[in-house]
Amino acid sequence: MWTALLLIVILLYVIFTRLFIIVEMREEVIQERLGKYKKTLKPGFHFMIPFVDRAAYHQEMREQVIDVPSQTCITKDNIEVAVDGLVYLKVMESYKASYGISNYKAAAVNLAQTTMRSEVGKLTLDDTFSEREQMNENIVREIDKAADPWGIKVLRYEIRNISPSREIVDTMEKQMEAEREKRADITNSEGHRQARINESIGEQQSQVLISEAQGQRQINEAKGRAAEIELVARSTARGIRRVAEAISRPGGEIAVKTKLVEQYIDEFGKIIQKSQVSVLPVETANLKTFFEGVGKISSHTTGTGTKAATKSKGGN
Repeated sequence: MWTALLLIVILLYVIFTRLFIIVEMREEVIQERLGKYKKTLKPGFHFMIPFVDRAAYHQEMREQVIDVPSQTCITKDNIEVAVDGLVYLKVMESYKASYGISNYKAAAVNLAQTTMRSEVGKLTLDDTFSEREQMNENIVREIDKAADPWGIKVLRYEIRNISPSREIVDTMEKQMEAEREKRADITNSEGHRQARINESIGEQQSQVLISEAQGQRQINEAKGRAAEIELVARSTARGIRRVAEAISRPGGEIAVKTKLVEQYIDEFGKIIQKSQVSVLPVETANLKTFFEGVGKISSHTTGTGTKAATKSKGGN
């Protein structure tokens, strides 16, 4: 009895599961009737004929991320690098994804690896790092072109890691260290050169300022000398005018001559004191005779005046 009841429960469960199907929102189901394509079941509740209809394929309609395993690629400059990545794709047509290819995921991965080897082989090692974005675009374009009959849309591809061999990494590190030292030397030399340029510019500006100051000082001195000369000239002119005015007055000419004679005698006396010669010029001798005569006349005049004064006192 319990055996029969168990068989009935199992039969009812099988019939129930074959009679109804619930398609989730994230997928589509391919319905086959007697082994042939019937229709594509959209998300929701659907009836099926037990043992006649079956859900042949369940297709994920969300965007899928598929890991592309690491593989060895050879660059244009014959360097081996290990490259892996991620491919993002989405099923656009469930019918083509079910009947167009047996396993679209494996096909997409293999196609991505093949295209990636081809793209890496076109570039040098340095370019594989700098041209990663361009490589991604090229891989997406090639995979998408091949996956169109499968009802698959390749959205993007991302190269995850590019790993050269240990020997290449050591060589690159030494190259980068040499490049850094080179940039440091260039920076230091540029700094020294700029410092020398600044020093020369400062020295030049200092010399210019010094020369301008000297020029200004010379200009000021010249102006001072000019002003001094002008003042002396004005004073001399005023003195000359006064002398001329004095000469034009009565007795002025005799005073000038007397002054000149005195200056002549003084200067000549200085010469005689320094000289050991006792000979006198004719003009000087005449001048001496003249003054001796003047002296005698003065003495005679003085004596006469004295006698007359004495007589006058005696008479009184």
